[in-house]
Amino acid sequence: MTELRPTDIDLTLYPDGAQLDPSGRLLIGGCAVADLAKQYGTPAYLIDEGALRARAREYVEAFTSRHRRSLVLFASKSFPSASVIGVLAQEGCGTDAAAAGELRLALAAGADPARTVFHGNAKTDEDIRRAIEARVRYVVVDNLDDVERIARIATTSVPVLLRVSPALDAKTHAAMMTGHDASKFGIPSDQVADVIREIRREPALDLRGLHAHVGSQLLDLGQFEAAVAALAEFERFSVYDLGGGLGVRYVSTDSAPSVQEYAQCVVSAVHRHLGPDVELMVEPGRSMVARNGITAYRVVTVKRGTRTHVAVDGGMGDNLEVSLYGQAFQPAVIDRAGPAETVDIVGRHCESGDRIAEQVAVVSPRVGDLVTVPTTGAYCYTMSNNYNTALRPPVVFCDRGTSRLAVRRETFEDLLRREQLLADTQPAGG
Repeated sequence: MTELRPTDIDLTLYPDGAQLDPSGRLLIGGCAVADLAKQYGTPAYLIDEGALRARAREYVEAFTSRHRRSLVLFASKSFPSASVIGVLAQEGCGTDAAAAGELRLALAAGADPARTVFHGNAKTDEDIRRAIEARVRYVVVDNLDDVERIARIATTSVPVLLRVSPALDAKTHAAMMTGHDASKFGIPSDQVADVIREIRREPALDLRGLHAHVGSQLLDLGQFEAAVAALAEFERFSVYDLGGGLGVRYVSTDSAPSVQEYAQCVVSAVHRHLGPDVELMVEPGRSMVARNGITAYRVVTVKRGTRTHVAVDGGMGDNLEVSLYGQAFQPAVIDRAGPAETVDIVGRHCESGDRIAEQVAVVSPRVGDLVTVPTTGAYCYTMSNNYNTALRPPVVFCDRGTSRLAVRRETFEDLLRREQLLADTQPAGG
């Protein structure tokens, strides 16, 4: 029987600062996961703050060193926490906000509105009003209703970009494809010229450039070059926002381009197709934060039969990526050695689809074991929910051996506060 040791864990899927201490305990940002689990409970999102800051600096340097007029915007939808947005803003990143709530989080975190781009395919009057009042760098026009709303609400000229479809089918999950003409996002390629004319009829809209986003979790750099080439087929502008979409490794067998390779590809394509003097923006989300966060769980029960089901104290309430996208993850039973066992890691929710990983080899699990799932820093916190009244986990920053609470764990009292009729149903004196 194969024996697994703590050193068999694939640390390349974990934050750059992850390591094992002499006794084989897993450390994130210099903090033992076991100690963090005792202090903050499980499930918990653990963020290596130093690695996150380093990633932001890597992104900014990769683009500004190759193209002086570059701006890296963090796609806040990938981790909409003021704590995370604030850290990335401190390291030189702007913000991509796709809703008024994300904009409010960014401003509360100290993000510079002049380095913020406001998106949304269904902006309300309130969304438009807040973006204009904040004086964001650009409002991205996604449809003609955006044009009407901005023209009606604005009292001064508003710099805008037009989101267009580059008519490309990205090589990714169907739910992550956003650059084809049937997408709900942007203007279909055959309508772009007409919409540009409509925008220019409105004095309140100052059209500066174009925006395009092909899709998410893209691992083929050629798709980014194709998007740039497609933008060159439209009228030329001085500003281009190429969105995000760079993919990451989730399991050991995955491969993904580096930030340096991505920047070289994008900038070279921009210089070749659009010119060396344009203002260039990119909007990394997943590739900025995914690897820098992990989730820690406790094993609640182990059921051995036709398949071995290892149920942890979280699941689809804190990680919907498996259920929504079929995303593969690589969990590990940490901090001890033992015989390998092939198991399904499942959640505690009343859904058969509540799975974290299927048929993975881990140290033969026992109740109370710690399980970590790497590369959960993107979209897991975003889509956390209250299925079966699960309470959203805390976010804990770890750096140089010290931890701090960034977002506290949700409480049952938080849920009850929203129940407006509850008091009316209680017996007198109850």
